[in-house]
Amino acid sequence: MNAKELHDKTPDQLRDELVSLKKEAFNLRFQQATGQMENTSRMKIVRRDVARIKTVLNQKAANAAAE
Repeated sequence: MNAKELHDKTPDQLRDELVSLKKEAFNLRFQQATGQMENTSRMKIVRRDVARIKTVLNQKAANAAAE
């Protein structure tokens, strides 16, 4: 997922994506704690995607407030 794809989405779509990524991060933390995690790099990817979505949401909110 890159920033261009995120800029094309609506804020509601971004919030839905954020919820699903947070659920995935929660499940990955449980897998890590129980030793069942197979792809450890997925944690880093999910964290970065969450940060990207939050950044785009904040940018959209700032643009809406400025207009």
